[in-house]
Amino acid sequence: MTEDLPYVPPPSSTPVNRRSALLGISAVGGIGALTIGGFGFARGVLTPEKLTPARFADRFEHVFGRHAGFRRNHAKGVSATGYFTSNGNGAEISRATVFKSGTYPVTGRFSLSGGLPCAPDKASVVRGLGLQFDLPQREQWRTAMVSIPVFLDSTPQNFVDRLVASKSDLKTGKPDQKLVKAYLDDHPETVAAMKIVHQHPPASGFENTTYRGLNAFGFTNEAGQTVPVRWMLVPQEPDDSKKPPGEQSSEDYLFENLIHAASTPLQWRLVLTLGRPEDPTDDATKPWPDDRRTIDAGTVTIKSIHTESPGNARDINFDPLILPDGIKPLDDPLLAARSSVYAQSFARRSSETHHPSKIDAEAVRRA
Repeated sequence: MTEDLPYVPPPSSTPVNRRSALLGISAVGGIGALTIGGFGFARGVLTPEKLTPARFADRFEHVFGRHAGFRRNHAKGVSATGYFTSNGNGAEISRATVFKSGTYPVTGRFSLSGGLPCAPDKASVVRGLGLQFDLPQREQWRTAMVSIPVFLDSTPQNFVDRLVASKSDLKTGKPDQKLVKAYLDDHPETVAAMKIVHQHPPASGFENTTYRGLNAFGFTNEAGQTVPVRWMLVPQEPDDSKKPPGEQSSEDYLFENLIHAASTPLQWRLVLTLGRPEDPTDDATKPWPDDRRTIDAGTVTIKSIHTESPGNARDINFDPLILPDGIKPLDDPLLAARSSVYAQSFARRSSETHHPSKIDAEAVRRA
């Protein structure tokens, strides 16, 4: 997968399959909408169209509008720079260079789900953190993580169907409850996942949020042994999610607080969770049991936050299938889907005139 794909005008005739399809998990929070034009779910009442990366991107544009130069999902964000310090513990299960003891530069992007680059911050909106690890020999590891513990959908088609079902009515501003109920009646896995999500209230800010990769990957060590792994970044900042929310200073308060918090380095521990043969690797709606072995692989340190601009995270496609040797995708259909739709979004915004991000980090620091 490359970031330099040419722009492909919609609609595309390229079918989506297990190796090429949809959506940003990071998009999970763009749960609010999409048109019903074609992706039927209601017990076969509607005729489904072929699912393509272009059609996914089209739906986001239909719901949120087309904002030139911005991502179709997770449009509002800031860039970040820092480094990863590997303690060497991860080398037990993966030969990837990133797990050898050492320090590796990272470029990151904090974001909120949804396709509106100027949307006001809300605590309930899913937060994202994309990271690019720059490794020796020009290798890279890119990952896009989110702030919820499980994904709500087991397949790309289910993701789209749920978005269709939860589209807000223009008059009422609320989803059609009949469509939502019909979808949930047909998808008990989504109902179960939503219960798990609701058991994990959001932290007060980006800086003390746990970010999870959600999908399972195969980690292969020097001996050729492969184990399924999920990972997460656990913040060193205290979790104060149980405190009542205070008065917000502005509609960009989450980003402003992050910028101020990063006046001193922010750190997260990279925790690898090892699955067992009976644990699902093809369904991100299902958590693994809490007693699974974990490995603390090192620390991600974010040193500074930047306004999105040419050359920083604004121009990175956090494709989850850009992996170093020693990490490989398994059988989760969402992975290929995410990769494909990220590429579609990247190709479109790269061909457009870029507009300034709403979040000006320098201005926030001067205020």
